[in-house]
Amino acid sequence: MKVTLITGASSGIGEEFARQLAAEKHNLVLVARTEKKLHELCDELMLKHKVMAHYVVLDLAESGADKNLFDETERHGFEVDWLINNAGFGSVGDFAKLDIDREAQIIELNISALVAITHRYLSTMRGARSGTIINVSSTAGFQPLPFMATYAATKAFVTSFSEAIGEENRPFGIHVMALCPGSTKTNFFAASNIDKPLTVKGQHTAEEVVKIALMAVKRGRTRIVPGIANYIGAVLGTFVPTVVTTRVMARAMRSRFQKER
Repeated sequence: MKVTLITGASSGIGEEFARQLAAEKHNLVLVARTEKKLHELCDELMLKHKVMAHYVVLDLAESGADKNLFDETERHGFEVDWLINNAGFGSVGDFAKLDIDREAQIIELNISALVAITHRYLSTMRGARSGTIINVSSTAGFQPLPFMATYAATKAFVTSFSEAIGEENRPFGIHVMALCPGSTKTNFFAASNIDKPLTVKGQHTAEEVVKIALMAVKRGRTRIVPGIANYIGAVLGTFVPTVVTTRVMARAMRSRFQKER
């Protein structure tokens, strides 16, 4: 059975991907750490859209999680022809004062788990000579961001990695796209244990982001930045010297997160 596998599927953008793709009759495998939310979402989507929805409770930041996930889908005979790597979290603050174990977990989930899961399912997609992979990145990845240093760096990796393997796998009929949303109305700050959320005007909803993403997939895009303001900001950020952008960002953030002694 062909399925769409979505990580970080219990809320936010991941949950919205599940809802919109179930409406398009995709069978689903949903992955997250919260069993209650996954169970309820699967039951709802199966009843409403008459699709198969299976859930896997898993912490993808743990060692060997990618193998455990792959073994689970193999055991059920699922053929993953859509993979949406959405799981991730971040941090905000003075890097020198942040919990280094948590910073390492950000790298493990946002980069290592994404790479390992993608690698495992690419082989079967190549065998079928078809497949779609959406890696959820961020506009934060377009320039260094003081006081969000680790998170922004991981998202820069995700975008670069996605576009590179997209070209590698284009001859095999596999479409890879980096989705780079700006600030979105989700539980990102709560999930990231950020007690001083950044307030952003004109945020997109998860529903809007996913609609734009799915339209971009149909158009064969390899990278999509939802929203004209986000797109302009991302493009301008690549032309302005990083010494300028980092100082401007640091000036805006320093009073909130760093006190000079």
